[in-house]
Amino acid sequence: MASKNEFQNALKEKFGINKNISQLLSKEECEKLLALLYSEPSAAKLVEFYADKNSSLGRNNANFAKARNQAERKFEALQVEYLQLEKSIVSIEEANTTLERRKELLEEEQRKLEAEVQSLYFKNQSLSSNIQTLTTKNDELNVKNDELIVANTQLKKENKDLKNIVDQIKLRLARDTKELLQYEDSEIRKAVIRLFRWTLG
Repeated sequence: MASKNEFQNALKEKFGINKNISQLLSKEECEKLLALLYSEPSAAKLVEFYADKNSSLGRNNANFAKARNQAERKFEALQVEYLQLEKSIVSIEEANTTLERRKELLEEEQRKLEAEVQSLYFKNQSLSSNIQTLTTKNDELNVKNDELIVANTQLKKENKDLKNIVDQIKLRLARDTKELLQYEDSEIRKAVIRLFRWTLG
């Protein structure tokens, strides 16, 4: 005696009824259905029409399922891409905030540098003025130094001349003292000796 599986195979091969449909029937129901279809051509034709329609719907469902799966995968990919874009936007916004802060710091630094340059410019102007003043004073000191050199040279000459005169006086005094010491008077000799020693310093 045939099994349910054999009846299902016969229904599939002869009339196109898929096992997923015939699986809902019992063995006896499968046997009766098979007998009915063999005995009633119109019923067999109707079942064939439904089987074709079911097959078409199955293909359509498979296509729809495939398209749905593709759409879901694409949607998931788009979600991932969207999340990545959101992260990129957040990162770009954070970087932009950092750059804005950096820009503000650089602008502040530039203002400080400009103020410092301006201050240095004024200091340089003041130093230039001081250098000019010092140069003028230095020129004046050079002139005075030249005048002092001339005066010093003149003083040296006058001192030399004065020394020569003093030496001549000492020489003359020594000679006169020697002559006076030849006299016998002791008081004169003592006075002359004191005078001579005094002139020698």
